[in-house]
Amino acid sequence: MLSPKDFVRDPHAMSRVWPMADALAYTRWIATGHYENFHVVSFLLPKHLHQDFYNVYAFCRWADDLGDEIGDTAESLRLLKWWRGELSRMYSGEACHPVFVALGPTVRKHSLPVEPFANLITAFEHDQAVTRYNNWDEVFAYCVNSANPVGRLVLGLGGYRDAIRYELSDATCTALQLANFWQDVSVDLEKDRVYLPLDLLARHGVPVDDVYARRFTPNFAAAMKEACQVARALFEKGLALPPMLDRRLALDVTLFSRGGMHILDKIEQRGYDVLTARPYISKGERVRLLLKTLVSFAVRRVAA
Repeated sequence: MLSPKDFVRDPHAMSRVWPMADALAYTRWIATGHYENFHVVSFLLPKHLHQDFYNVYAFCRWADDLGDEIGDTAESLRLLKWWRGELSRMYSGEACHPVFVALGPTVRKHSLPVEPFANLITAFEHDQAVTRYNNWDEVFAYCVNSANPVGRLVLGLGGYRDAIRYELSDATCTALQLANFWQDVSVDLEKDRVYLPLDLLARHGVPVDDVYARRFTPNFAAAMKEACQVARALFEKGLALPPMLDRRLALDVTLFSRGGMHILDKIEQRGYDVLTARPYISKGERVRLLLKTLVSFAVRRVAA
């Protein structure tokens, strides 16, 4: 099995005809082998949806890696354009790449529209050209393409397509994206990206040069505190979503939300210093979050 960046450099993989069984095995490998939390949460989902989630996740992983792992902006843009073309081919019934061979039946079975997939590609293209955000409006506009489509695809797999659930899902997914941004401030600096709004930094007297120099100051802490508060408010809005979902899917969504909020807690515990070290959730903490989520759902079920 090859990662996306190795796959696109392998002529045999790129030209191979992929039988459905091999394509399904490939997306399952991508989903369970790359993202450390995926195994933990997948067993919470209805079993008949596992492969569909693997297929959707593999699409997202590929788009992400084509944007961030290639190491050359022009080549990333070329490959993302190719990936968009492969997406169009799948919707035309002409899939040949293993991810799209596997994803096609999922799309047809659940009537998933093309827009969320296309929007994700747009976000990764955007990352190649834009490295600064002037204000919250620009950050939120980015999240419309980078984060919210994932939640809408998850809802589609669960059979939900209404505006109320979409709105709550968007709040949760934007919050998760922000929590990831604040966790990875130091990592994104290595890619010359600053997702903290420039007017937020300016209002707290934080020069962008200080961020790049990883100079942690009380002013930066104040800016990060406000950024975390924005994310936490969105998480709180999204908490209304799980009770509106199938119990197994609700467990999964709740666990992701709790994980995101726990990242914000970790940042707060560090005094909002995300410049000198990256906060992270340990394996033990992930297990405790899982158990806490399961217990809270069991208590609600008994009470109901």
